Amino acid sequence: MSETSSHVAIDTAYPGNLFMVVAPSGAGKSTLVNALLAQDQAIRLSISHTTRAPRPGEQDGREYHFTTVDAFRAARDRGEFLEWAEVHGNYYATSRVWIEQQMAQGNDVLLEIDWQGAQQVHQRFSNAMEIFILPPSLQALEERLNKRGQDEPNVITRRLLAAGSEMAHASESDYVIINEVFEQALEQLRSVIRATRLRFSSQKARHADLFIELGIH
Repeated sequence: MSETSSHVAIDTAYPGNLFMVVAPSGAGKSTLVNALLAQDQAIRLSISHTTRAPRPGEQDGREYHFTTVDAFRAARDRGEFLEWAEVHGNYYATSRVWIEQQMAQGNDVLLEIDWQGAQQVHQRFSNAMEIFILPPSLQALEERLNKRGQDEPNVITRRLLAAGSEMAHASESDYVIINEVFEQALEQLRSVIRATRLRFSSQKARHADLFIELGIH
């Protein structure tokens, strides 16, 4: 189950870019994103809202904004979320207002998101850049899920069953990175970020006065 707001897509480029990193659980998405953020201070990570309980070591406002079902639904009904979805029995959502503020200020924003959420974001921001992270094999995916020790065996089985249908949506993304050798995957992710910042729409939004001076429209 998933829903989105009724906003129409916005094609006007902000000075900041919007990146979406999509992957099935266990593909190494969070590890790659954390390494990227440590190297690139110009990117702001969007912290999602969720109704699931915190895992050991997680803190409110760092991994997620943890909230109750009632509070989540109230915020959703006020139109505060860019997208929201119910995943494995819990609600997740992305703040619309915060993202628009960051991009208007010239900051790049990165979302860790599932394929359903990415589809919804594209309805609001048609020029958002989607990057799909794939594991080198299903066996490697299973090994990573078991190694991280965060989920019960039945949850791991459920995630593996869902992985196939999730990865089928890689065809909807702009870029695909196969996370076999971490250092290579990280450099590929950085390359996508650098290239996106050089898109015509991004450069025009960041350097509007120069483009006017040069007569570029």
